[in-house]
Amino acid sequence: MRGFSKAIIAGNITRDPEMRTTGSGSQVCSFAIAVNRSFKDSSGNQQDQVSYLDCVAWGKSAEIICQYVHKGSALLVSGRLEQRSWEDKNSGQKRSRTEIVVEDFSFIGNGNGGNGGSYSSNRGASKSADTDIDMGSDVVPDDVPDDQINLDEIPF
Repeated sequence: MRGFSKAIIAGNITRDPEMRTTGSGSQVCSFAIAVNRSFKDSSGNQQDQVSYLDCVAWGKSAEIICQYVHKGSALLVSGRLEQRSWEDKNSGQKRSRTEIVVEDFSFIGNGNGGNGGSYSSNRGASKSADTDIDMGSDVVPDDVPDDQINLDEIPF
């Protein structure tokens, strides 16, 4: 059987994305997203839990995210889970990290994160009417007022 790995998360960027270039000249952008969850415990008390998830974007996705996303920006990310391992140069200990390798993303909210556009590294990009960047075809229309969107009705 062939495996399947897919993650879809929405949250706020915890720090400004970091861009670097690999030895072969590829652009890679690293960032983390905080995903908040509220629930009631067994006593009926409201509890909040935050998960911090590491993400990595490559190529054009990396360039767009590093240019338009900043600490606190809201972002929806879709991608595959990938684990990498290495040996720490200082301590000699083996380390590992599971990351979301970004395949698609969408700017959400009206904050510093953008205007609701989206980009996919898997499809041909098209020009968005309100920006100078290449975006995918899933751009949210500007004529939908924010008060008509209830985030509690979104199933994720």
